[in-house]
Amino acid sequence: MPKKIDHEERKERILKTALKVFADVGYKDSNLSMIAERCGISRPTIYQYFKDKDEIYYYAVKLVTGRLFTELSNIAFDATVGDEIDRIILICTSIVDHAIEAEAELTRLMEVMLHQKEFNNDFSQVIYKRTAKLSILFKRLLTYGMQSGRIIQCSADMVSKHIFSLMESFCFQIAFFKNFNRTESLDFLGSYLMFFKKS
Repeated sequence: MPKKIDHEERKERILKTALKVFADVGYKDSNLSMIAERCGISRPTIYQYFKDKDEIYYYAVKLVTGRLFTELSNIAFDATVGDEIDRIILICTSIVDHAIEAEAELTRLMEVMLHQKEFNNDFSQVIYKRTAKLSILFKRLLTYGMQSGRIIQCSADMVSKHIFSLMESFCFQIAFFKNFNRTESLDFLGSYLMFFKKS
């Protein structure tokens, strides 16, 4: 009896292998044959899942951000997890912990982005489209907090951008600097956000 193939598992294996190939030989010099060989599958098999390298990269971002956003949305609207500031802090802590756990993959994704920028192939729009919902989530929580009187009046748009920028900075540090201090970084974020909490 033929072995049943778990297609989602295979897609993830192709993705992880591709990121390793991109990091090892560079995005420009890599190809689907290299990825297939390292996966132990044929090149036509990869074409059953992805049409080219760009689609593999896009899928990587979509997979990571999609799963994470679902989890973060659940935190955002869970009224048992304190007020809106508490939930934003918990969301940010979750992002940092996910980034630390997936440090190698995060580093490879960023290396691909930096490498492609050298060749005027800017993938930042792909990242932006996939992460824009996070900034909207922060803005929504801040707005709810102000409406309920638990957060002081402020520019929800500006503050959500600040939080988002801090998350980007933390993820960059996790990917490239081995001395990222989780506790200090989250304490700094917490201190900033507590300023907006009504006492």
